[in-house]
Amino acid sequence: MKTNNFIWADLSSYQPEKTKVFYENVFEWKYYLMDGYYTAYKGNKDVVGLYQTPKEFQQMNMPSFWMSYIQVEDVTTTVEKARSLGAIIEMVEPATSIGGVALIRDTLGAGFTVYDGDYMNSRTVSEENTLVYNELHVSDAAKAVAFYQHLFDWNIVQESNDSYAVFTKDTEESIANIYQIDNTFKGKYEYWVCTFGVKDVKTTVKKIKEQKGIIVFDEGNRVLCSDGSEAFFYIQNV
Repeated sequence: MKTNNFIWADLSSYQPEKTKVFYENVFEWKYYLMDGYYTAYKGNKDVVGLYQTPKEFQQMNMPSFWMSYIQVEDVTTTVEKARSLGAIIEMVEPATSIGGVALIRDTLGAGFTVYDGDYMNSRTVSEENTLVYNELHVSDAAKAVAFYQHLFDWNIVQESNDSYAVFTKDTEESIANIYQIDNTFKGKYEYWVCTFGVKDVKTTVKKIKEQKGIIVFDEGNRVLCSDGSEAFFYIQNV
């Protein structure tokens, strides 16, 4: 078990049938539908999920978004701790067939899901077309740091005025970054962003454009993209 580490991601989409075609062509994933949930596979390995944006989110005009999952020892305990730190608990299912899950919004409003089962475990370090990293974009990094340090016992180290590196407490593995970004650039939402590894960024950028995706910001070996909705993700060379 990768306790207090990132292990999975899924995408809430207004048009999942259209969305899956985009990712199938960009990352060569193959989606399979079961009980209203699409699971994408790379070969025989499940890599991400996809589902229809719930009606309550549609009524709120919430954009499509990638959700980051963090594995924990016990969902109920984590939810109680998060609530005591001022988080908003959106949803709790403590006992599903594959483990408990809960959707939590931190004290700034950024959402993430915690999971205490062993079935979802797709994040890699350097495998192409898989989830390889996660980062948090917020308007108040210091507030976010305090919340996540207490909730997950992460070791969070400031690297610059607006950048923090996140490490696990026990293994000291680098698992994420926290960036303070002005709302003028990131928009009004606070959010976790998923990064997917690719063999060649330039080739993948070409595929994204061919599928009517959007290149938001090109850093050379790392590019912020959108699938044509407001679901943003990074690609980077691995």
